Amino acid sequence: MTRPLRIGYLVPQFPGQTHIFFWREIRALEAMGHAVHVLSTRKPPDGLIAHDWSDDAMARTTYLGRLHPVEAMRGFIRLTRQGLPRWMAQEGAGFARDALLAVPASEALLRYTRAQELDHVHVHSCGRAALIAGFARAAGGVPYSLTLHGPLSDYGPGQNFKWRGAAFATVITRKLRGEIEDSLAGALPDRLPIRPMGVDTRILTRSAAYAPPEKGTPIRLFSCARLNVVKGHQDLMSAVRHLLDHGTDVRLEIAGEDDSGGSGYRKELEAHLKKLRLQDHVKLLGAIDAGAVREKLETAHLFVLASWHEPLGVAYMEAMSMGVPTIGTEAGGVSELITHGQTGFLVSPRKPVELARMIRDLGADPETLTRVAAGGRAHVEAHYRAALGAETLVQEISRTRDENGG
Repeated sequence: MTRPLRIGYLVPQFPGQTHIFFWREIRALEAMGHAVHVLSTRKPPDGLIAHDWSDDAMARTTYLGRLHPVEAMRGFIRLTRQGLPRWMAQEGAGFARDALLAVPASEALLRYTRAQELDHVHVHSCGRAALIAGFARAAGGVPYSLTLHGPLSDYGPGQNFKWRGAAFATVITRKLRGEIEDSLAGALPDRLPIRPMGVDTRILTRSAAYAPPEKGTPIRLFSCARLNVVKGHQDLMSAVRHLLDHGTDVRLEIAGEDDSGGSGYRKELEAHLKKLRLQDHVKLLGAIDAGAVREKLETAHLFVLASWHEPLGVAYMEAMSMGVPTIGTEAGGVSELITHGQTGFLVSPRKPVELARMIRDLGADPETLTRVAAGGRAHVEAHYRAALGAETLVQEISRTRDENGG
């Protein structure tokens, strides 16, 4: 039996609106008997704190992002001895800028891991949080690992440094692993298991059987993702306009907020909605908690997320777990999750008319909707449970500890 581990679990700006899968994984690790110390860089804006578990999460999170002059100086001295000037020269100006921000937090992390006698730090990011863990390790701290959730281009400079120091890394799709094997050859750890994020299929289950839309009634659409241009909400709105103009009645609700808590991209979506005259057919719900998302999924006829690119998509998994027929896009790693016509449906990104036709055709095909609703649920239950990610982390962290004589 694996000895209980003391794991530092580092997530940037925690708890954010899309962080429910982190919370599920934390709970799964704890259910396995391991001690999880939640760490983050800083708190999210108030407008993004929407979950019913957010207060509990923040109360138990240690935030590392504040700049403490004494800690900063101590950290710079330690890391200068280890080679910080050389790393800055090798990785470039962007790395040097990030290093100035990361070093004080790395010193705070180093002190915390020693005080709490942690075995390992897992970083659910390859951005600045990974740099913090890498610096702490270089200064004599515990081993660390990474999870890659999206394209490396999203995570800033210094990737060779971040990956070279990691004991292992999990990658959420085969596509992403192939990309990093090409771009980071020679800097990767030996172990790179593919392990997607997961959902709690015990909670995300229906209380009543799925019912497709009835003839003569509106098709109820639900979407859930942060408000960002790459999520394609504007394309989904355009598809709704096309459907209405061609005689198909639909209602769309979109859950999620922009990264500024409502003062950013939301304004553009509101303008688009008004331009398309969709005020009576489309609602922007803002950031809502997991319970409210579940309720919306229970009553939806279709879940639709029209992303321009999507590494994989927890929102798709949640909808499929709830037995809701799901439409995604052939973008990023979505096709690794959804098999068209079996576990969900795929359309081209940035093609509102194609999307509208898919919604129209499915709305008139209750047998296909019912069959695929069941297929999506079975697929997520078998391959995308939150506990699988926790089990992978425990296996790899235990192996790292054994290799280091722990």
